[in-house]
Amino acid sequence: MAGGRGTRFWPRSRKRKAKQVLKFFGDRTLIQQTVDRLAGVLEPSDIWVLTNDLLQAEIRKQLRDVPRQQIFAEPAQRNTAPCIALAAHILHERDPDAVMGVFPADHLILKESRFRNFVKAAFRAAETNDVVVLGIQPLWAETGYGYIEFPRNVKPGLLQATPVASFREKPDERLARRFFERGHFFWNAGMFFWRVGVVLELMRKHQPKTATLLASLPPVGSKEFGAALDEAYPLCEDISIDYAILEKAERVAGIAIDDIGWNDVGSWEAMYNVAGKDANENAARNGLIAEASRGNYIDANKLVALVGVENLVIVDTPDALLIADRSKAQDVSKIVKALEKQNQEELL
Repeated sequence: MAGGRGTRFWPRSRKRKAKQVLKFFGDRTLIQQTVDRLAGVLEPSDIWVLTNDLLQAEIRKQLRDVPRQQIFAEPAQRNTAPCIALAAHILHERDPDAVMGVFPADHLILKESRFRNFVKAAFRAAETNDVVVLGIQPLWAETGYGYIEFPRNVKPGLLQATPVASFREKPDERLARRFFERGHFFWNAGMFFWRVGVVLELMRKHQPKTATLLASLPPVGSKEFGAALDEAYPLCEDISIDYAILEKAERVAGIAIDDIGWNDVGSWEAMYNVAGKDANENAARNGLIAEASRGNYIDANKLVALVGVENLVIVDTPDALLIADRSKAQDVSKIVKALEKQNQEELL
């Protein structure tokens, strides 16, 4: 899934250069790293990318080994449920027995070899369970993630799927601490595995409007498919896969993952957390001179000098400068909404 705009990474992330096609860690973009870490599990010919029309050409350029026709643009943004259902519809037409994995295109995973072992186990488990999810062992009481409740005796790190007790929405701070202390609540990583026929059946049961719209499409390779999709897809319900079917499915299993160096890279604060830092906990992508300054994150193509400031995010681009309190990094998306209201399209 690569259709998001990454609004919390403004001003670097824009409509035509969203965060998944940008380089934050090393010489490969986030979407390139997503495909790279699946090597040995999937061939490039088995990978499909669903994005939007503004990013499609750039992603095709970055993913040379993935067949061009398998880098697909959604006609409209309709959240993750229609996106995943469309992918399942396309794959089912090719192979009704296919097992499908869903991977966000903008995550960071440092321990890739260990991650691949869990992915292989999840694909195997999807043969006998309706839905298989990956849960990440929490490192702190996070309020920005949904949680998966595992059985109390779960042992993280085992390559075995366990029945999931429940899904929990993003908690407040008090509930997040309780989840963390109990030890059997894991972060929902947004990675799912299932047979394509299963997810289509779950959509028919719980999201009949979207399922009917997609089922009415002509064959994928036909001349009529594109126009029919353009007409039908915007009518699909705008809903996440969690709300649409995961919380309603009956046979859901999860694999409790221990440390794989996972980060959803969801904000500049998350970027700060995984970046290298100096003795005063400052992190910078380029040159930095800091005097009596601590805990700052700097993304700029020039030397930045700091004097007497703490816990700031500073991001400099040719046409915009962001200065934010690190604790408010999630609110950067509000700036994008304000720019939209002002019709400042050149900054979006």
